[in-house]
Amino acid sequence: MSEGRVVALSGGVGGAKLALGLARVLAPETLLVVANTGDDFTHLGLAISPDLDTLLYALAGIDNMQTGWGRRGETWTFMAALEALGGETWFRLGDGDLATHVERTRRLAAGEALSAITDDFRRRLGIAARIVPMSDDPVRTRLETSEGWLDFQPYFVRRRCEPAVRAIAFAGAETARPYPEIIAALGDPGLRAVILCPSNPFISIDPILAVPRMRQALRDCAAPVVAVTPIISGRAVKGPTVKMMQELGLAADAASVARRYADFIDAFIIDRADQAGADVPGVALMPADTLMLTLTDREALARTVLAAADAARKRRR
Repeated sequence: MSEGRVVALSGGVGGAKLALGLARVLAPETLLVVANTGDDFTHLGLAISPDLDTLLYALAGIDNMQTGWGRRGETWTFMAALEALGGETWFRLGDGDLATHVERTRRLAAGEALSAITDDFRRRLGIAARIVPMSDDPVRTRLETSEGWLDFQPYFVRRRCEPAVRAIAFAGAETARPYPEIIAALGDPGLRAVILCPSNPFISIDPILAVPRMRQALRDCAAPVVAVTPIISGRAVKGPTVKMMQELGLAADAASVARRYADFIDAFIIDRADQAGADVPGVALMPADTLMLTLTDREALARTVLAAADAARKRRR
């Protein structure tokens, strides 16, 4: 099967790599990328959506390839001037990136929905694939740590993930409404596949699943659901995934991530380095090269994931 829409659930850096690969091997208009907005926060009076922006920049081809976040060729005049005035500089905003946040903040204050603003941004940046927030309602990731409760960005950026994590909560999730296009797409009998990108399961995918109706929609989905490991040989490709798993008392391996999604996924892409002895009842584990260092890697993994979804569809029959 080579037609039909594909829905991808994504966080920031790792998810954006696979989302770009999918956008390049699919007819771009068939791809719907659902972005985590649990990381969103207000800083210096600005509404900042880190994962949405990482996806926008990556799919527009203007992302910083070295950092994985921010814009390519960024300058830092604003931050230097802010520092000279004694302002907060722990969350760095480049000059080009700043324009995104200023315009988003202005339009939100004028009453526009985050989804509408994001859609306008992606069209202006020349992106054919759809990129939508998981909800237009605010959901905020908070972590209970060895230093007390912390909002996500102070934990992740200001404290560099150093405090031990005891629990994770998603403030506002219980009353948030999923963006309607997501539920409609998941209920479409012609949907080709749902992909969980290789993002941190606790702080990138779980916030999406915490929105009411989202997890059940995945369970009821007629299309196969395939997740991709964010862990290779017991190490996270990027970010604090393994550290969090250890602190939460979980086995820090790919199979543990697969078990977290076992109630709704059909297949799990595991790295070839981890295939020996791995087993998750009810989930097909499929080995592949999952490290995406180049554009070719991104496209190759996208094709592998789609092939796994098509194979899972055949097994369902």
